[in-house]
Amino acid sequence: MAGRMKIFFPVPVCALCLFLTSLAGGKEIKTVNWPQFRGPSSSGIAEGFETPLTWNVPESENLKWKTPIPGLGHSCPVVWKDRVFLTTAISDKEKDSLKIGIYHEIAPVEKDGPHAWVLYCIDKATGKIIWERVCHQGVPKDKRHTKSSHANCTPATDGKRIVSFFGSEGLYCHDFNGTLLWKRDFGILDAAFFRVPRAQWGFASSPVIHDGVVLVQCDVLKNSFLAALDLETGKTLWKKTRNDLPAWSSPAVSLEGEATQVVVNGYRHIGGYDFRTGKELWRFRGGGDIPVPTPVTGHGLAFITNAHGRLAPIYAIRLDSRGDVSLPPGKSSSKQVPWSVNRGGAYMQTPLLYGDYFYNCRDNGILACFEAKSGKLVFQARLGPGLGGFCGSPVASDGKIYYVSEIGDVVVIKAGAPELKVLARNPLGETCLSTPAISEGEMFFRTRSHLVALSGG
Repeated sequence: MAGRMKIFFPVPVCALCLFLTSLAGGKEIKTVNWPQFRGPSSSGIAEGFETPLTWNVPESENLKWKTPIPGLGHSCPVVWKDRVFLTTAISDKEKDSLKIGIYHEIAPVEKDGPHAWVLYCIDKATGKIIWERVCHQGVPKDKRHTKSSHANCTPATDGKRIVSFFGSEGLYCHDFNGTLLWKRDFGILDAAFFRVPRAQWGFASSPVIHDGVVLVQCDVLKNSFLAALDLETGKTLWKKTRNDLPAWSSPAVSLEGEATQVVVNGYRHIGGYDFRTGKELWRFRGGGDIPVPTPVTGHGLAFITNAHGRLAPIYAIRLDSRGDVSLPPGKSSSKQVPWSVNRGGAYMQTPLLYGDYFYNCRDNGILACFEAKSGKLVFQARLGPGLGGFCGSPVASDGKIYYVSEIGDVVVIKAGAPELKVLARNPLGETCLSTPAISEGEMFFRTRSHLVALSGG
């Protein structure tokens, strides 16, 4: 294994960089754009630049700029060239309530009052707000959890258009000048706890753009569906009914194999759909009953995790699967499911596949690293004391993996190491429940009240 570790991260280039370089005809791919939740292909990975190792935002150490963002939102920043986009929900209150930490309260926030759902376009170099657009105004059509917001969905862009999703308040498409091109209203998208429907928690599935198509996954209490929309017009290309319960995960697009497919997490229906037609390719049942993490794909596998109820599993499912590939009772693997873990899956965080290793972090900061192809556990350890919970998903670059705690401390670890190796622990100065973005080595964090930009390494 030691030899494999050295192959994975020779200094300063990692195996992923070498792989991407080969795809680019020998030229190293440099990540400039971070177009959707977790960036390029929803991978959480950006390469080609040195990213920061240490910083201290309260002391302005390695701080490029810090822009106040009103309201409350857990959506993540996205970046295209010289612009950063971010959404928020602004209420008539001086400051919205937000309760962080690991707890088990299910009651929603009551009497949340009128809101404005806003899209911001921000200058990447200076942090100056270029324009802002109010997408919708009114009293929220459904409630939110005490740890949630009314702006949870990360926007997506193709470099010409920016798509923002606010659940029951609609889907909006603007151009880069802020002109509204089209909008869609899908009605009430009630993402409540199915066992206690009064416990409304807020919609959180982010849209994905691929090849001129917008994908939306709407697993809710009634009339769940997966749909593909034309990015230019907003018209429905296909729509597939899903017999599933509320989920908060986003769809993922996999280019591996014969057909590009859309992979989705779920409770009753984990599965893959043909990107062009929406035809179901494969399905799998058996997991936690509140799916939040987005699927991760690579090595010919779809990695699925969730954690609530009887199981907290991790599944590695072959992307070339067809039909129902659910595991028989008592089985932990099969021809189409090379490996699985019954307990230890992630509840809130989307895991990370970085080179040959799969990283899965639980809410309490216990991180497990597996060999991606075999499922062999490499190590399991806690990221550190006094960090509280973890909601934001990890990102990786330059041989480093970044984990953001809710209290606003970011733990930087060495990727590919045979044991947990913490390189740094850096403060943002505010609570943070969203996933950072990376562009040209610079990092962008959405904290409780600001968008923070850190200089590259």
